[in-house]
Amino acid sequence: MAAMSYLSVIERYHEHEQLVKELLESILVGISDPLMLSDPGFRVRAMAEIANSYPFIELLYVLDGDGVQISDNVAIVNRVVQAIPVGRNLSRSHRPYFSKAQETERLKITTPYLSNASGQLCLSASYRIEDGSGRGFIVVDINLTQLIEFMMGDRARRRATPLFKGVYTALVVGLFIMVLVLISMATVDIAALLAEGLVPSGSIKPFSIIIFITLALAVFDLGKTILEEEVLMHKDIFRHSSTRRTITRFISTILIAISIEALLTMFKASLGEMKYVQPAIGMMFAVVGLLVGLGIYVFLGAKAELLLKQGNGKP
Repeated sequence: MAAMSYLSVIERYHEHEQLVKELLESILVGISDPLMLSDPGFRVRAMAEIANSYPFIELLYVLDGDGVQISDNVAIVNRVVQAIPVGRNLSRSHRPYFSKAQETERLKITTPYLSNASGQLCLSASYRIEDGSGRGFIVVDINLTQLIEFMMGDRARRRATPLFKGVYTALVVGLFIMVLVLISMATVDIAALLAEGLVPSGSIKPFSIIIFITLALAVFDLGKTILEEEVLMHKDIFRHSSTRRTITRFISTILIAISIEALLTMFKASLGEMKYVQPAIGMMFAVVGLLVGLGIYVFLGAKAELLLKQGNGKP
């Protein structure tokens, strides 16, 4: 549940590019008043209004017809919208959102780029407006990650993410403590076995040590999977592939643990402990069933995702 990676953000942007354009156009049309070109107070009020409804908008400024910035930057500073005396009189005629904005379309949206100020993925959108003395351009800078989260209705979950990560981290710490306990138990048994000297042929004592080590391995792998999937990595719950990957990793961990346990139980049975024959056979069947079920699940999940992509372009 880490923050979305740049690749995920860009991929989502291209999936919803038309919707992004329509949303930004509606925002800019709503504030495209000629007063934007001449009234600093109006710009601050307009930014405050749109920032309250659209928190992904980071910056607003105005250009004249030649691409020269004729306003201060209007941004949110300490949760207050205010004009910052930066940027005025700078020529932005070389920027993509200006050079293309002079064509037939009034709206121009850049491709995603890394902001020099924040280091985050951004977009810039410009909208041409006209007053009695000429024309100018409203420009807004947008945090692309926040825009994608806003459009997908993911903001509430993102606010609760620290709580979720805290709970998962506590569970992982508990699992790792159990790993240490199992390893310590195995170490004690190994020391006792070595102290006894030569182990009689056919003894099953070494198998109990292997069981502790195997359980420690399985529990560690389970904790590692939870840590990676739910704490360190970004998990896109809107994608079937993300959920399928998590389930596959969990089932694989259980499958490995049961397989090793079944093998050890079979070894015990081969040493004359006939009471272990039926449990060993049962575990072997369980392993085969889990393996077949996992294969069917992965195959059908991949087919379903492919059909969804072909149907509407959204996995």
